[in-house]
Amino acid sequence: MPATAPDRNLAMELARVTEAAAMLAARWMGRGDKNAADQAAVDAMRYVLGTIQMDGVVVIGEGEKDEAPMLYVGEQVGNADYPKVDIAVDPIDGTRLTSLGMPNAISVVALAERGALFASPDIMYMEKIAVGPDAVDAIDLRDDVETNLVRVAKAKKKSVNDLTVVVLDRPRHEELVREIRAAGARIKMLIDGDVAGALMTTMPDTGIDVLMGIGGAPEAVITACALKCAGGEIQTRLWPRNDQERQVVIEQGIDTSRVLACSDLVRGEEAFFSATGITDGELVRGVHFHGGSATTETLVMRYRSGTIRRIQATHRFDKLRGISRFSYE
Repeated sequence: MPATAPDRNLAMELARVTEAAAMLAARWMGRGDKNAADQAAVDAMRYVLGTIQMDGVVVIGEGEKDEAPMLYVGEQVGNADYPKVDIAVDPIDGTRLTSLGMPNAISVVALAERGALFASPDIMYMEKIAVGPDAVDAIDLRDDVETNLVRVAKAKKKSVNDLTVVVLDRPRHEELVREIRAAGARIKMLIDGDVAGALMTTMPDTGIDVLMGIGGAPEAVITACALKCAGGEIQTRLWPRNDQERQVVIEQGIDTSRVLACSDLVRGEEAFFSATGITDGELVRGVHFHGGSATTETLVMRYRSGTIRRIQATHRFDKLRGISRFSYE
């Protein structure tokens, strides 16, 4: 491991980041203003990241895809010269879910060694297939849907009819949905939030076996960080969404047939991941307010140790007032 690589469990410190972002975002739950929720989460995340002893550079940020004003690509965060790390943020994976008060909105941060995270500044979407630890050798994005599902079912000692596949509810997935149904598997449609959807494949209690479809490239890298820590796998291919991106592919000679797996999206021997629930979901509970306090649930992971923790925390607002610039009340 490089001399400047992390030597402590930064995931525990990232938990503070996603907890703060989730609590501020949760105040906007169901209020119908996803931009206000996202801004609140960005502000909290940016502030707490700045208190961590690290030399961090945001390589996947809000401004890259959502044109948000903060946590832009290239922004430096942290208050030390060591360790030198790359950071990928998604202050709210599921802004629409938050604004509508729907399940599975989470706040997410991923972190890895400097230069370890794949970045695609010009092509913003990817084809994806993701599974948990028991099916990592069963998927191949180059094969058809049915072949992949048959192999996943065999790896999980199930029939294809037993499988549940999560797919983002988008018009571009009409053919994919038909192919999944024709193969015999069940489908759980997600309005938003394919980071949470992919993570569900690693948690047996969710009943989710596979994620398939086309989603954001930044989210794919964040997902890869989590799946690398959890022992799962994601395979992706860059997917130009319009003529402008297709022209970039031609001009830059980008190979859109190349399959990128976890090891391509997150290189190196160290990675960290933290996700805090904003709204209740299969992955984690959301923020609950109790009049003077709030409770959160956070999933934190570290690749080097293979440790996965669930942190259930109580936050007292009277104490936070003395140490935070934000009011969580």
